Amino acid sequence: MLRHGFVLLTFCAALLGCAAAPAQERRPIAWDGLGRDPNQAHHRPTKRSAANPAPVQDNPNQERERVLGTLRPYSEAWWAIHDEIEAENDRQLGSKLVICPRCVEPSPPSDDVTGSLR
Repeated sequence: MLRHGFVLLTFCAALLGCAAAPAQERRPIAWDGLGRDPNQAHHRPTKRSAANPAPVQDNPNQERERVLGTLRPYSEAWWAIHDEIEAENDRQLGSKLVICPRCVEPSPPSDDVTGSLR
């Protein structure tokens, strides 16, 4: 009888602990990308009107890509525009890429800058 009372007391204490627990703080939920994002606030998305156009992206290649689509593929003009687009992409990547100075070994100064062998 004492053992049954102890089990009942333990069970009641566990239930009381769950009922008296403070409210949990809201943490992000892993979202698989399907359906509505559970981490977003519960509100209706606003529709853009024609009076408020979408902001223009700061992409200098946008106009080049439009022109590239009008040119004959692999022509001289097509390659010139293509090379400009690639150069701009490389410049943007270079500005975002950060390499630790300790990770890159400085090359020793050389008198032979042409790279020819003697």
